[in-house]
Amino acid sequence: MSDEHQAAPGQHPEVATEEDVFEALEEVIDPELGLDFVSLGLVYDVEVEKEDVYITFTLTTPACPIGPQVSEQMKEFVGDLPGVASVHPKMVFDPAWSPEMMTDDAKFALGF
Repeated sequence: MSDEHQAAPGQHPEVATEEDVFEALEEVIDPELGLDFVSLGLVYDVEVEKEDVYITFTLTTPACPIGPQVSEQMKEFVGDLPGVASVHPKMVFDPAWSPEMMTDDAKFALGF
């Protein structure tokens, strides 16, 4: 049997995990609601591909003007993680956000 197909575990010891990314995204705050994007259910998906992080997110409404600001904050906070070379935020509006997407704590904080 050949050993050539056995990849060395941890070739990149400094690789961010999806959990790391979600934790960093908890620093991105909706200025109107005062809660973070993760608790509000505004982060739809996170993909980590080696040193690249892809974040799919939405806003509470398509008319919300903070999209560019949020993208920059995501790049800043996630980009500070060890092993992250670039961050690619992608804003979508399908599916549309609804209050049911919030965590129970966020619903309680906002009176839902």
